[in-house]
Amino acid sequence: MTDVTTTLDRLGDALESAARAELSLAPEAGRPRRRRFSSRVAIAVAVLAVLIPGVALAASQLIGTDAVEQSLPAGTLALAGTNPTCTVVVQDVEYLCTLEHAPAPEVSDWKGTVEPTVDATKHVNGGCRSLTSDGREWRCYLGQAAIDQQIIGPDFLGEYAPSPGVG
Repeated sequence: MTDVTTTLDRLGDALESAARAELSLAPEAGRPRRRRFSSRVAIAVAVLAVLIPGVALAASQLIGTDAVEQSLPAGTLALAGTNPTCTVVVQDVEYLCTLEHAPAPEVSDWKGTVEPTVDATKHVNGGCRSLTSDGREWRCYLGQAAIDQQIIGPDFLGEYAPSPGVG
């Protein structure tokens, strides 16, 4: 979502700059400044109306189930080689994941265990909670939702994690 925010900030800044430049120009003879300004604003609004949904749609495509499936074992070494398969509960927020193989036996009862998830850039992007004792069913949350679910702390989200955690 940071890319969306940055894009929208840039668009807003450009619109504001254009409006300031327009207001500082002297009106042309016989042509009121307001009419010219209004037509430019109308054009800018039309452009934004097209761009904003496009940017939002592109952002929603960034986090697919494959990214979540890869982020689970990337966060915890005990989940390496488990081959998760995830389904969307709430796009870009919540996923249900099933592991093809049980996790490493370092935990005798996985139910309720929480583990961080790590994205392709090696940054903590959320976390998951085991739903079963054998550790094969997980409910995963991305971003703020992982904090709200008390899986990770607010200071941990976005932290660099160069390798899966141990223990």
